Amino acid sequence: MRTATLGPAERTAALAAMAERELDVLVVGAGVVGAGTVLDAATRGLTTGLVEARDWASGTSSRSSKLIHGGLRYLEMLDFALVREALKERGLLLERLAPHLVKPVPFLYPLQHKGWERLYAGSGVALYDAMSVSSGHGRGLPVHRHLSRKHALRVAPALKKDALVGALQYYDAQMDDARFVTELVRTAASYGAHVANQARVVGFLREGERVVGALVRDVESGTEYEIRAKQVVNATGVWTDDTQGLIGERGQFHVRASKGIHLVVPKDRIHSSTGLILRTEKSVLFVIPWGRHWIIGTTDTDWDLDKAHPAASSADIDYLLQHVNSVLNTPLTRDDVQGVYAGLRPLLAGESDATSKLSREHTVAHPAPGLVVVAGGKYTTYRVMAKDAVDEAVHGLDQRVAACVTEDTPLLGAEGYKALWNARARIAARTGLHVARVEHLLNRYGSMTEEILELILADPTLGEPLPAADDYLRAEIVYAASHEGARHLDDVLTRRTRISIETFDRGTLSARLCAELMAPVLGWDQGRIDREVEHYEKRVEAERESQRQPDDLTADAARLGAPDIVPI
Repeated sequence: MRTATLGPAERTAALAAMAERELDVLVVGAGVVGAGTVLDAATRGLTTGLVEARDWASGTSSRSSKLIHGGLRYLEMLDFALVREALKERGLLLERLAPHLVKPVPFLYPLQHKGWERLYAGSGVALYDAMSVSSGHGRGLPVHRHLSRKHALRVAPALKKDALVGALQYYDAQMDDARFVTELVRTAASYGAHVANQARVVGFLREGERVVGALVRDVESGTEYEIRAKQVVNATGVWTDDTQGLIGERGQFHVRASKGIHLVVPKDRIHSSTGLILRTEKSVLFVIPWGRHWIIGTTDTDWDLDKAHPAASSADIDYLLQHVNSVLNTPLTRDDVQGVYAGLRPLLAGESDATSKLSREHTVAHPAPGLVVVAGGKYTTYRVMAKDAVDEAVHGLDQRVAACVTEDTPLLGAEGYKALWNARARIAARTGLHVARVEHLLNRYGSMTEEILELILADPTLGEPLPAADDYLRAEIVYAASHEGARHLDDVLTRRTRISIETFDRGTLSARLCAELMAPVLGWDQGRIDREVEHYEKRVEAERESQRQPDDLTADAARLGAPDIVPI
């Protein structure tokens, strides 16, 4: 299988190819579900296309808690089927599909009541582990263990002594969600799918009541393409209702948006060797290890304002700080917060359900001939959602189609990853990079690390770290534009890397150098470099301003103060 390169020329060719002849399946939306759907369809031998209005994972799928998990709290809701399904998918991702991207992560659950709570919570975690093992894909994670208060405080010295009487420790998994989606898209392209970002659906093509394709506008050039397909899959998440509106139909279900925000703080602000999971009055709060940082989240509030750029208000930030500080010896302050991000969960809605109780199940529907809609669900079960969507689309195809094979289809970078990991010291010696740098690359690119190393071999300066974000090498910025479909500076600083949330300057000190590294690949002149940097700086300032506002309305207004599109 060839490794797909998603550079400018490949994007142009993909749009032309999609417009040239009718596809079997056209997928709209490149979040994790859309990307998973295009991979599923392509690996069944179908001619497949994917269009995305902005960037891969630019919505919900880059703003999650970065967890691949079974949903321990859904056991308490007795939703055993959802947990069992998610645990199977967690195991598949860890062991077979993406071991380079998905990693085990420990969590400590502090107990606050003697006796009954240990029995109650311990039974739930034991069942969680048992369901994981019974799935056939859960043997790679350590099982839970019971800790005394003394032992728990050794593991997590940051906790107040009076915040717990003991603890449970269990394991789940995590990944970089935006990077994961990028690899899904590239894997699909490697199997022949045509993929294009910055390509917005502005209307659907109809023949009578049947949907026969979409009118797609290249956001950058303004060119419009008629892309015809036997089946169109709407996988636009929180935009599902808006997309359905383009065909003049409300659809068979309604998708509501629930906002969740996360804080990113430096690792040294919380002294712990494990993540934490805490109960709140509404849900649970996670403190998640994230490289040299912690991610703290999340909130769960209804959101009916701008979907493209949900804003975190001052009240949101205070809520998270208040709850995490209730158990920490040394409280966190606003000055400790390096990054803040807000995302929207797509929830299948009734008329008056509270967002924290809306369904995390997914639904697939066929609201009009030629159109399939998939919505709801959770990140971990994206592959099941994609399978169900393609199965539904296949019903509308007048041909025999192979069954789903994505359970046995590793993502790009997975094959050979473990062998390269074992050889990391030898790779470091060969390339002159520190072994820690090689490990960083392997855990982001897997076996495709060799493509990064080839860039450095051709230009040794690309082996140098970015001065203001030294977790990342300059080669990674070039690679994002040449191989991963990055079209704008914002794509690189917020999704191909996480510089926008991992540095106190939010990426502004790295912006110009990154734009200059991207420029030769994307054909930018000095004027375009300046516009990209200015656009990014305005975005950061608008986000900072929104985070000073007291509520959603004022935060949303402040965030919308930055332009949405970089002037070409």
